[in-house]
Amino acid sequence: MCPKSMVTGESGSSGGTTDMSLFDIASLTPPRILEILDRAETMAEASPQGFNGKTIVPMFFEPSTRTRMSFDLAASRLGADLIVFDHETSSATKGETLRDTARTVGAMGPDLLIVRHENAGAPEAVARWSGVPVVNAGDGRHAHPTQTLADLYTIRRHFGGFDGLKVGMVGDIVNSRVARGLLSALPALGAGVIAVGPATFLPRHGDWDVDCAGDLDAVLGELDIVYLLRVQKERGGGLGFPSDAEYHRRFGLNDNRADMMKPECVVMHPGPMNRGVEVSDSLADGERSLILQQVSAGVPVRMSVMAGILGGGT
Repeated sequence: MCPKSMVTGESGSSGGTTDMSLFDIASLTPPRILEILDRAETMAEASPQGFNGKTIVPMFFEPSTRTRMSFDLAASRLGADLIVFDHETSSATKGETLRDTARTVGAMGPDLLIVRHENAGAPEAVARWSGVPVVNAGDGRHAHPTQTLADLYTIRRHFGGFDGLKVGMVGDIVNSRVARGLLSALPALGAGVIAVGPATFLPRHGDWDVDCAGDLDAVLGELDIVYLLRVQKERGGGLGFPSDAEYHRRFGLNDNRADMMKPECVVMHPGPMNRGVEVSDSLADGERSLILQQVSAGVPVRMSVMAGILGGGT
């Protein structure tokens, strides 16, 4: 079965349908999430190489290191052909609209598009216009489903499951598409979540059904996972907070706060990190850190998602 999320059910300009796209995590049921993670476990042990003749086109309109490289590696390990779309040298620099770009790429007949864009909803629009299945690789503040899946994979590998875990999401939650995905998925899988940060960074009442705290020290000793989020100044996340030093003093993870954590508590961060702001070097690189495991998880998880869409899933 393939992952299906936010099915459009509309025909694109090329005449196809996009009922196999993954746009967000919220509409994946817990069994579907676990299915993707199970397939990723298998693919972490042995790459299937069964997708010769399938063509994948990454379309990244926003900078990326981890996501882009892991999608490229995942496609290569699946045996698919990877055709690079370079936004900086595309006709978009000449004024071509996203709609026309999507229609043009779709007309060439690729099997799957990987779309990252600064505007929320762009991947879904590209799927509709191109008639080609799309995996959302991050769109504005909206969603980053494969990052969420990679984080869930990392948590399950470390703890063996999700039931009863308590996760503190610390930082710029309201601007984070990563936080949005985890706040949806973790409670559905049995974990408890608390959002921690200054008031300007926390969800407004009614945005998400999640407990909030303005004092990290007050809740730190209860947590099994401290999930740190970057202050997203490019999306207005720095507004309402005086300085990086003040943020680190109140909400940064450092050696003093490490002494307050449970012995089994681990540290996660989706990257890129601002060292000395969200987290000190000793915690980012120490034994508690699962940050590099999160990066490694991106490859088998994205293999699993793409294999499901391309037809090779269980």
